[in-house]
Amino acid sequence: MDEHTAHNEEFTLPRSRAANERLHAMIPGGAHTYAKGDDQYPEDLAPVISHGRGAHVWDVDGNRYIEYGSGLRSVSLGHAHPRVTEAVRREIDRGSNFVRPSIVEADAAERFLATVPTAEMVKFTKNGSDATTAAVRLARAVTGRQRVAICGDHPFFSVDDWFIGTTPMSAGIPESTSALTVAFPYGDLAATDDLLTRYRDEVACLILEPAHTEPPPGYLAGLRELADRHGCVLVFDEMITGFRWSEAGAQGLYGVTPDLSTFGKALGNGFAVSALAGRRALMERGGLRHSDERVFLLSTTHGAETHSLAAAMAVQSVYVEEGITARLHALGERLAAGVRDAAASMGVGDHVVVRGRASNLVFATLDGNGQPSQQYRTLFLRRLLAGGVLAPSFVVSSALDDADIDRTVDVVAQACAVYRKALDAGDPTPWLAGRPVKPVFRRLA
Repeated sequence: MDEHTAHNEEFTLPRSRAANERLHAMIPGGAHTYAKGDDQYPEDLAPVISHGRGAHVWDVDGNRYIEYGSGLRSVSLGHAHPRVTEAVRREIDRGSNFVRPSIVEADAAERFLATVPTAEMVKFTKNGSDATTAAVRLARAVTGRQRVAICGDHPFFSVDDWFIGTTPMSAGIPESTSALTVAFPYGDLAATDDLLTRYRDEVACLILEPAHTEPPPGYLAGLRELADRHGCVLVFDEMITGFRWSEAGAQGLYGVTPDLSTFGKALGNGFAVSALAGRRALMERGGLRHSDERVFLLSTTHGAETHSLAAAMAVQSVYVEEGITARLHALGERLAAGVRDAAASMGVGDHVVVRGRASNLVFATLDGNGQPSQQYRTLFLRRLLAGGVLAPSFVVSSALDDADIDRTVDVVAQACAVYRKALDAGDPTPWLAGRPVKPVFRRLA
């Protein structure tokens, strides 16, 4: 079924709807990631995916979509990238997990440390949460301090108690654990200095996404100085910025070296691999070649699965050899300009707003008063889906081409025309066809 004919005003997804019911009957939330839940999509319009290739995915109803934010930003080279799948296929035939380390682990570590030269040691694991929690545990161990200072403007760090206890989904987490996590605002060195002074000699680490938005001049270097002065560990969460900002992440782009950093998402192009990297003096505390108290840093059955490490090595080769970061930026710039023009031409330029670095674009949907609106987001997503665009964000992959971008902009223009009608009516409800989409972090289901 061609996407130009499949999506129309009466767009329905009967097979996806049935599949969602099957998923909810067996899997809490109907998905394995809350951000993939059907509550994030318009009612009865949450596609269940059959397969993907490049920048396109097909749902179980047979519709094809241009996809953005693939795999929660992890599939940055596009689905089933031939160099990645070939590397994976080669290792699968050689066995995936052994009773002792594989030589692939040395190769993968060597490749990673050459790609991220600010790091001296690296340990691989399967997901971002384990890596960030290991960084926090290590920081607490080496400083002898209990408090963790997180950037309060950044949406997610870990599924573990030290972070989730600070969100509206804190059920099941002891208050005594949550009380040990404090927050500082992004871009404000004075406020961070005040926080560290208030909790003098109590804060083990500062942890933040180094460039969730463009850092103010001197900000990251200022944080480095603050961490040194107050004796705490500086941790960069590079899950998103890794590879999308530069092959060496934001630390490589801005030239500021953290004590520890965590990578994931783009590192495996959809395969399960993440990394904790950092200074040898800290990282070795999780090893065997020291005389200090041992730190249970990372120890996972599947952390060194050979085909995932092979995927990571292939991803790093493709990024460097093919200039992928620059391509992501170019595609994102074209998309952002097109969406902004389309929104302006339909009279909603102040309401459909594209934000973020070109390689990591998100969009805001604002109501008539300029406030973020889940109802208008629902209306917008409905029209995108009906036009064959699956876009919880506008985060690009390098598999997109100019025709995909142009098609997306056309669909956005059509969605913006409906958006304008709803604004003129002062009420988007007639265009929702069901309940609005919901934020991931909320207290009640």
